Amino acid sequence: MEADFWSPIRLSIEIAAVSSAVVLLVGIGLGRMMANARFKGKAVVETLFLLPLVLPPTVVGFLLIVLFGRSSPAGKAIEWIFQQPIIFTWWAAVTAAIIVAFPLMYQSAKTGFEAIDHDIEQAARVDGAGEWKVFLYVSIPLALKAIVSGGILSFARALGEFGATFMFAGNIPGRTQTAPIAIYMAMDSGNMGLAWLWVACMIGISIIMLVCVNLIKS
Repeated sequence: MEADFWSPIRLSIEIAAVSSAVVLLVGIGLGRMMANARFKGKAVVETLFLLPLVLPPTVVGFLLIVLFGRSSPAGKAIEWIFQQPIIFTWWAAVTAAIIVAFPLMYQSAKTGFEAIDHDIEQAARVDGAGEWKVFLYVSIPLALKAIVSGGILSFARALGEFGATFMFAGNIPGRTQTAPIAIYMAMDSGNMGLAWLWVACMIGISIIMLVCVNLIKS
């Protein structure tokens, strides 16, 4: 019984950690690129990047099913490569978490890179540093607070994802039943005591992450 209780919490943390790692790398790369980019259609591209932040989770889940379902070209390719569909799997939950958490990481990283004094970067180039070294040893350290804050908020968003995960990954105990889904199912079955225990755990984790964000910003 104790193992069953901790399973959704553990699964949520694992999914949030993996998705946050992906979002961190992609968000930093695209945030850096878009911070200095000037091209026609930039507003359209950024709108697409931020769209999951405002879309209802059920819409995100629906689109994921359409794009990666067994009848879609991408879904068929995934099933052919891995010998199983992605829908209703652990990786489906990770994919849903990545989509909904990415906008927070991207926006934070982009804001951090935009705030950098470009004269400092230029001075590093004059001293002989290549673009890669400037990025690693100058740009990232200067934008580190924004990047770390974005990473924590992305983790929190992935941890609390419900709608898209429920639709795309389903509710399979031990495989795709995350804490938010477990809370919903416990409440739906009338087990309010168990639901409250999971809620308390999620509130505790969320408070810890918000404290970390505030400490970083202070």
